[in-house]
Amino acid sequence: MVIQQRLLKFIMRTNWCLLAAASIVGLAATHLHFALGIVAGGLIVTLNFHLLYRNLKRSLTPPHLASHNVVLFKYYIRFILTCVIIFLLIASGYVEPLGLVIGLSIVVASIMLGTIREFIKLIYKEAV
Repeated sequence: MVIQQRLLKFIMRTNWCLLAAASIVGLAATHLHFALGIVAGGLIVTLNFHLLYRNLKRSLTPPHLASHNVVLFKYYIRFILTCVIIFLLIASGYVEPLGLVIGLSIVVASIMLGTIREFIKLIYKEAV
């Protein structure tokens, strides 16, 4: 359980750090619509990750166990809302799709970094 908590904390912090870094690089190196795509995609996916964490934590703690149907309903509502927001951003021309994809990849990158970090810790722990 300690590894999972440490990994989750690392991923949550890394999400915001990667979002800040990608936004700064995007604003400095690309044009505005591309940078806005990075920022918007990063905010969408990071907020979705936090909302999913909060929803699962509330639903799975013993005093307030929720039905799996409630959890799935909230998940699908959030998914549909996310799709609508992404559609509106692209259709209105506020963001470039490639910048949006880069922004939407922030959580995946932080999960990969966290997994690599824990794997390296595990290897060094066994070597000692």
